[in-house]
Amino acid sequence: METFVPPAHDGTLRVLGRSDLATLDLAPADVIEAVTAAVRALADGTSVNPRKLSVQPADQRSVSYAMLGRDGAREVVAIRASYRHDPHHDRTQLRHFTTLTLYDDRTGTPIALMDCGRIGSLRTPAVSAVLARECAPPNSRTALLIGTGTTARQALPMLVTALPELDRLLLFGTSPDGIAAVLREFAAHAPGRSVEVLPDLDALRTAAGEADIVIATAGPATPAAVEADWLKPGALAVLVGYGLAPSTFQQADRIIATSAAQMADTGTDMAFPDGTLRTADAELADVLAGSVPGRGSAEERILAYNSGLVVTDIAVGALLAEVAAAKGLGTTIPLWS
Repeated sequence: METFVPPAHDGTLRVLGRSDLATLDLAPADVIEAVTAAVRALADGTSVNPRKLSVQPADQRSVSYAMLGRDGAREVVAIRASYRHDPHHDRTQLRHFTTLTLYDDRTGTPIALMDCGRIGSLRTPAVSAVLARECAPPNSRTALLIGTGTTARQALPMLVTALPELDRLLLFGTSPDGIAAVLREFAAHAPGRSVEVLPDLDALRTAAGEADIVIATAGPATPAAVEADWLKPGALAVLVGYGLAPSTFQQADRIIATSAAQMADTGTDMAFPDGTLRTADAELADVLAGSVPGRGSAEERILAYNSGLVVTDIAVGALLAEVAAAKGLGTTIPLWS
Protein backbone atom coordinates (compact mmCIF):
# COMPACT_ATOMS: atom_id res chain seq x y z
CA MET A 1 0.00 0.00 0.00
CA GLU A 2 1.34 3.41 -0.96
CA THR A 3 2.06 5.69 1.98
CA PHE A 4 0.10 8.93 2.00
CA VAL A 5 2.40 11.95 1.95
CA PRO A 6 0.61 15.22 2.74
CA PRO A 7 1.51 18.28 0.72
CA ALA A 8 4.08 20.65 2.14
CA HIS A 9 2.63 23.21 4.49
CA ASP A 10 4.24 26.60 4.94
CA GLY A 11 3.43 26.86 8.64
CA THR A 12 0.85 29.62 8.27
CA LEU A 13 -2.82 29.81 9.21
CA ARG A 14 -5.53 32.01 7.70
CA VAL A 15 -7.44 33.89 10.41
CA LEU A 16 -10.90 35.20 9.52
CA GLY A 17 -12.44 37.73 11.87
CA ARG A 18 -15.97 39.09 12.10
CA SER A 19 -15.25 41.97 9.74
CA ASP A 20 -13.89 39.57 7.09
CA LEU A 21 -16.88 37.26 7.30
CA ALA A 22 -19.41 40.12 7.37
CA THR A 23 -18.45 41.04 3.80
CA LEU A 24 -19.29 37.60 2.41
CA ASP A 25 -22.67 36.83 0.88
CA LEU A 26 -23.72 33.20 0.62
CA ALA A 27 -26.78 32.18 -1.35
CA PRO A 28 -29.36 30.44 0.90
CA ALA A 29 -29.47 27.52 -1.54
CA ASP A 30 -25.71 26.96 -1.14
CA VAL A 31 -25.95 26.99 2.66
CA ILE A 32 -28.92 24.59 2.63
CA GLU A 33 -27.07 22.24 0.28
CA ALA A 34 -23.95 22.30 2.51
CA VAL A 35 -25.79 21.49 5.76
CA THR A 36 -27.96 18.87 4.05
CA ALA A 37 -24.90 16.99 2.80
CA ALA A 38 -23.13 17.17 6.17
CA VAL A 39 -26.16 15.92 8.13
CA ARG A 40 -27.03 13.19 5.62
CA ALA A 41 -23.49 11.83 5.97
CA LEU A 42 -24.12 11.23 9.69
CA ALA A 43 -26.29 8.29 8.69
CA ASP A 44 -23.39 6.38 7.11
CA GLY A 45 -20.77 7.47 9.62
CA THR A 46 -18.65 9.61 7.31
CA SER A 47 -19.82 12.69 9.21
CA VAL A 48 -19.14 12.40 12.93
CA ASN A 49 -20.76 14.57 15.63
CA PRO A 50 -19.73 13.49 19.18
CA ARG A 51 -21.25 14.99 22.29
CA LYS A 52 -19.74 18.26 23.40
CA LEU A 53 -17.45 18.67 26.39
CA SER A 54 -18.12 21.42 28.93
CA VAL A 55 -16.40 22.96 31.93
CA GLN A 56 -17.69 25.45 34.49
CA PRO A 57 -16.21 26.88 37.70
CA ALA A 58 -18.02 26.35 40.99
CA ASP A 59 -19.33 29.93 41.10
CA GLN A 60 -20.71 29.55 37.54
CA ARG A 61 -19.16 32.81 36.38
CA SER A 62 -18.45 31.20 33.02
CA VAL A 63 -19.17 28.15 30.91
CA SER A 64 -17.04 26.72 28.12
CA TYR A 65 -17.80 24.15 25.45
CA ALA A 66 -15.68 22.24 22.96
CA MET A 67 -17.14 20.33 20.02
CA LEU A 68 -15.04 18.20 17.67
CA GLY A 69 -16.54 16.88 14.47
CA ARG A 70 -16.06 15.80 10.88
CA ASP A 71 -18.10 16.83 7.83
CA GLY A 72 -17.93 13.71 5.69
CA ALA A 73 -19.34 15.45 2.61
CA ARG A 74 -16.51 17.98 2.44
CA GLU A 75 -13.96 15.84 4.30
CA VAL A 76 -13.20 18.61 6.77
CA VAL A 77 -12.41 18.13 10.46
CA ALA A 78 -12.87 20.97 12.93
CA ILE A 79 -13.15 21.93 16.54
CA ARG A 80 -15.52 24.60 17.77
CA ALA A 81 -14.70 26.31 21.05
CA SER A 82 -17.21 28.46 22.91
CA TYR A 83 -16.53 30.59 26.00
CA ARG A 84 -19.23 32.57 27.82
CA HIS A 85 -18.44 34.81 30.80
CA ASP A 86 -21.53 36.08 32.60
CA PRO A 87 -20.70 36.64 36.31
CA HIS A 88 -23.67 38.87 37.15
CA HIS A 89 -26.25 37.67 34.59
CA ASP A 90 -26.20 41.17 33.14
CA ARG A 91 -26.25 41.39 29.35
CA THR A 92 -24.19 44.58 29.44
CA GLN A 93 -21.31 42.64 31.01
CA LEU A 94 -21.71 39.39 29.05
CA ARG A 95 -18.64 38.19 27.18
CA HIS A 96 -19.19 35.44 24.62
CA PHE A 97 -16.61 34.20 22.12
CA THR A 98 -16.77 31.28 19.68
CA THR A 99 -14.15 30.08 17.23
CA LEU A 100 -13.90 27.32 14.64
CA THR A 101 -10.60 25.77 13.53
CA LEU A 102 -10.83 23.85 10.24
CA TYR A 103 -8.54 21.16 8.80
CA ASP A 104 -8.67 19.56 5.35
CA ASP A 105 -8.91 15.81 5.95
CA ARG A 106 -7.94 15.01 2.36
CA THR A 107 -4.62 16.84 2.32
CA GLY A 108 -3.81 17.02 6.03
CA THR A 109 -3.47 20.81 6.02
CA PRO A 110 -5.13 23.49 8.15
CA ILE A 111 -7.73 25.67 6.43
CA ALA A 112 -8.60 28.53 8.77
CA LEU A 113 -9.31 29.80 12.27
CA MET A 114 -12.49 31.84 12.26
CA ASP A 115 -15.10 33.60 14.37
CA CYS A 116 -18.32 31.56 14.64
CA GLY A 117 -20.93 34.29 14.92
CA ARG A 118 -21.77 34.46 11.22
CA ILE A 119 -21.65 30.68 10.92
CA GLY A 120 -24.31 30.18 13.59
CA SER A 121 -26.57 32.81 12.07
CA LEU A 122 -26.59 30.85 8.81
CA ARG A 123 -26.49 27.17 9.77
CA THR A 124 -29.33 27.27 12.32
CA PRO A 125 -31.98 28.71 9.98
CA ALA A 126 -30.69 26.53 7.16
CA VAL A 127 -31.24 23.38 9.25
CA SER A 128 -34.73 24.63 10.18
CA ALA A 129 -35.44 25.04 6.47
CA VAL A 130 -34.25 21.48 5.81
CA LEU A 131 -36.49 20.17 8.60
CA ALA A 132 -39.41 22.07 7.05
CA ARG A 133 -38.66 20.73 3.58
CA GLU A 134 -38.58 17.14 4.85
CA CYS A 135 -41.36 17.23 7.47
CA ALA A 136 -43.89 19.92 6.55
CA PRO A 137 -47.42 18.81 5.60
CA PRO A 138 -48.17 18.41 1.89
CA ASN A 139 -49.09 21.60 0.04
CA SER A 140 -47.89 23.88 2.85
CA ARG A 141 -48.66 27.53 2.15
CA THR A 142 -48.43 29.40 5.47
CA ALA A 143 -45.44 29.75 7.79
CA LEU A 144 -45.18 31.53 11.15
CA LEU A 145 -41.84 32.75 12.53
CA ILE A 146 -41.61 33.54 16.26
CA GLY A 147 -38.62 35.64 17.27
CA THR A 148 -36.48 38.34 15.68
CA GLY A 149 -32.97 37.66 16.98
CA THR A 150 -29.85 36.77 15.05
CA THR A 151 -30.95 33.27 14.04
CA ALA A 152 -34.39 34.56 12.98
CA ARG A 153 -33.08 37.04 10.45
CA GLN A 154 -32.14 34.44 7.85
CA ALA A 155 -35.03 32.13 8.70
CA LEU A 156 -37.47 33.37 6.08
CA PRO A 157 -34.96 33.58 3.19
CA MET A 158 -33.85 30.01 3.98
CA LEU A 159 -37.42 28.78 4.38
CA VAL A 160 -38.77 30.11 1.09
CA THR A 161 -35.67 28.82 -0.69
CA ALA A 162 -36.38 25.31 0.60
CA LEU A 163 -40.18 25.64 0.12
CA PRO A 164 -40.81 28.19 -2.66
CA GLU A 165 -44.54 27.35 -2.69
CA LEU A 166 -45.05 29.17 0.64
CA ASP A 167 -47.13 32.25 -0.09
CA ARG A 168 -48.12 33.56 3.35
CA LEU A 169 -45.47 34.50 5.89
CA LEU A 170 -46.30 35.62 9.44
CA LEU A 171 -43.97 37.15 12.04
CA PHE A 172 -44.30 37.62 15.79
CA GLY A 173 -41.72 39.58 17.76
CA THR A 174 -41.49 42.11 20.55
CA SER A 175 -38.42 44.12 19.49
CA PRO A 176 -39.14 46.85 16.92
CA ASP A 177 -35.48 46.82 15.85
CA GLY A 178 -35.55 43.04 15.54
CA ILE A 179 -38.75 43.09 13.50
CA ALA A 180 -37.25 45.71 11.20
CA ALA A 181 -34.11 43.59 10.77
CA VAL A 182 -36.09 40.47 9.83
CA LEU A 183 -38.16 42.42 7.31
CA ARG A 184 -35.05 44.08 5.87
CA GLU A 185 -33.25 40.75 5.40
CA PHE A 186 -36.26 39.19 3.71
CA ALA A 187 -36.85 42.20 1.45
CA ALA A 188 -33.25 41.94 0.25
CA HIS A 189 -33.79 38.27 -0.59
CA ALA A 190 -37.30 38.50 -2.03
CA PRO A 191 -38.13 42.03 -3.20
CA GLY A 192 -41.85 42.62 -3.50
CA ARG A 193 -42.89 39.79 -1.17
CA SER A 194 -44.67 40.74 2.03
CA VAL A 195 -44.52 39.52 5.63
CA GLU A 196 -47.47 40.00 7.99
CA VAL A 197 -46.36 41.31 11.39
CA LEU A 198 -48.65 40.13 14.18
CA PRO A 199 -49.65 42.90 16.59
CA ASP A 200 -50.27 40.93 19.79
CA LEU A 201 -50.63 37.55 21.49
CA ASP A 202 -54.26 37.16 20.38
CA ALA A 203 -53.13 37.49 16.77
CA LEU A 204 -50.35 34.99 17.47
CA ARG A 205 -52.86 32.41 18.70
CA THR A 206 -54.97 32.84 15.57
CA ALA A 207 -51.91 32.65 13.33
CA ALA A 208 -50.66 29.48 15.05
CA GLY A 209 -53.94 27.80 14.14
CA GLU A 210 -53.56 28.77 10.49
CA ALA A 211 -49.87 27.98 9.98
CA ASP A 212 -48.62 24.82 8.30
CA ILE A 213 -45.14 25.51 9.71
CA VAL A 214 -44.22 27.27 12.96
CA ILE A 215 -40.57 28.09 13.63
CA ALA A 216 -39.83 29.22 17.19
CA THR A 217 -36.51 31.06 17.49
CA ALA A 218 -37.28 33.59 20.23
CA GLY A 219 -35.21 34.26 23.33
CA PRO A 220 -36.17 33.15 26.86
CA ALA A 221 -37.91 36.45 27.66
CA THR A 222 -40.52 36.04 24.92
CA PRO A 223 -44.19 36.14 25.99
CA ALA A 224 -44.99 33.69 23.18
CA ALA A 225 -45.87 30.15 24.24
CA VAL A 226 -47.82 28.38 21.50
CA GLU A 227 -49.83 25.47 22.94
CA ALA A 228 -50.42 22.15 21.21
CA ASP A 229 -54.16 22.69 20.86
CA TRP A 230 -53.55 25.96 19.00
CA LEU A 231 -51.94 24.05 16.11
CA LYS A 232 -53.98 22.61 13.28
CA PRO A 233 -53.77 18.92 12.32
CA GLY A 234 -50.67 18.19 10.30
CA ALA A 235 -48.75 21.24 11.48
CA LEU A 236 -44.97 21.14 11.81
CA ALA A 237 -43.47 23.03 14.78
CA VAL A 238 -39.71 23.60 14.69
CA LEU A 239 -38.17 24.42 18.06
CA VAL A 240 -34.89 26.36 17.89
CA GLY A 241 -35.10 28.60 20.95
CA TYR A 242 -38.30 29.61 22.73
CA GLY A 243 -41.88 30.32 21.71
CA LEU A 244 -43.49 26.89 22.04
CA ALA A 245 -45.16 25.60 25.20
CA PRO A 246 -44.14 22.16 26.53
CA SER A 247 -47.49 20.75 25.36
CA THR A 248 -46.36 20.99 21.71
CA PHE A 249 -43.54 18.59 22.56
CA GLN A 250 -45.49 16.35 24.92
CA GLN A 251 -48.51 15.92 22.63
CA ALA A 252 -46.76 15.75 19.26
CA ASP A 253 -47.61 12.71 17.15
CA ARG A 254 -43.96 12.46 16.18
CA ILE A 255 -40.67 14.03 17.24
CA ILE A 256 -37.78 14.50 14.83
CA ALA A 257 -34.46 15.64 16.31
CA THR A 258 -31.26 16.82 14.72
CA SER A 259 -29.61 14.87 17.55
CA ALA A 260 -31.52 12.65 19.98
CA ALA A 261 -28.63 12.80 22.45
CA GLN A 262 -28.46 16.58 22.41
CA MET A 263 -32.23 16.82 22.75
CA ALA A 264 -32.05 14.65 25.86
CA ASP A 265 -29.45 17.03 27.32
CA THR A 266 -30.99 20.38 26.40
CA GLY A 267 -34.72 19.72 26.06
CA THR A 268 -35.49 19.42 29.77
CA ASP A 269 -37.77 22.48 29.70
CA MET A 270 -40.10 20.36 27.53
CA ALA A 271 -40.32 17.51 30.06
CA PHE A 272 -43.50 16.18 31.62
CA PRO A 273 -44.31 17.34 35.19
CA ASP A 274 -42.61 14.21 36.57
CA GLY A 275 -39.36 15.21 34.86
CA THR A 276 -39.41 12.59 32.11
CA LEU A 277 -38.71 13.64 28.55
CA ARG A 278 -40.02 11.97 25.42
CA THR A 279 -37.42 10.38 23.20
CA ALA A 280 -37.03 11.26 19.54
CA ASP A 281 -38.85 9.06 17.05
CA ALA A 282 -36.22 9.72 14.38
CA GLU A 283 -33.19 11.85 13.60
CA LEU A 284 -32.87 14.20 10.65
CA ALA A 285 -29.88 12.28 9.27
CA ASP A 286 -31.99 9.16 8.86
CA VAL A 287 -34.75 11.14 7.17
CA LEU A 288 -32.26 12.65 4.71
CA ALA A 289 -30.70 9.23 4.07
CA GLY A 290 -34.17 7.84 3.23
CA SER A 291 -34.23 5.18 5.93
CA VAL A 292 -37.24 6.77 7.68
CA PRO A 293 -39.94 9.08 6.26
CA GLY A 294 -40.16 12.74 7.21
CA ARG A 295 -43.79 12.22 8.20
CA GLY A 296 -46.17 9.31 8.39
CA SER A 297 -49.37 11.07 7.34
CA ALA A 298 -50.74 14.44 6.33
CA GLU A 299 -52.56 14.76 9.68
CA GLU A 300 -49.54 14.09 11.91
CA ARG A 301 -48.51 16.94 14.18
CA ILE A 302 -44.71 16.91 14.18
CA LEU A 303 -42.29 18.59 16.58
CA ALA A 304 -38.82 19.07 15.09
CA TYR A 305 -36.10 19.79 17.66
CA ASN A 306 -33.28 21.80 16.05
CA SER A 307 -30.25 21.68 18.35
CA GLY A 308 -26.83 22.71 17.10
CA LEU A 309 -24.72 20.14 15.27
CA VAL A 310 -21.03 20.87 14.90
CA VAL A 311 -21.05 19.16 11.47
CA THR A 312 -23.28 21.98 10.22
CA ASP A 313 -20.90 24.58 11.69
CA ILE A 314 -18.11 22.84 9.81
CA ALA A 315 -20.06 22.75 6.54
CA VAL A 316 -20.92 26.46 6.63
CA GLY A 317 -17.50 27.42 8.02
CA ALA A 318 -15.73 25.57 5.21
CA LEU A 319 -17.97 27.25 2.65
CA LEU A 320 -17.22 30.70 4.09
CA ALA A 321 -13.49 29.95 4.30
CA GLU A 322 -13.46 28.84 0.67
CA VAL A 323 -15.09 32.07 -0.51
CA ALA A 324 -12.86 34.19 1.77
CA ALA A 325 -9.70 32.54 0.44
CA ALA A 326 -10.79 33.15 -3.14
CA LYS A 327 -11.22 36.84 -2.30
CA GLY A 328 -7.92 37.02 -0.41
CA LEU A 329 -9.62 37.94 2.85
CA GLY A 330 -8.23 37.33 6.31
CA THR A 331 -4.81 37.54 7.89
CA THR A 332 -2.18 34.86 7.39
CA ILE A 333 -0.06 34.27 10.47
CA PRO A 334 3.09 32.11 10.81
CA LEU A 335 1.66 29.96 13.57
CA TRP A 336 3.78 26.87 12.97
CA SER A 337 6.78 28.23 11.07
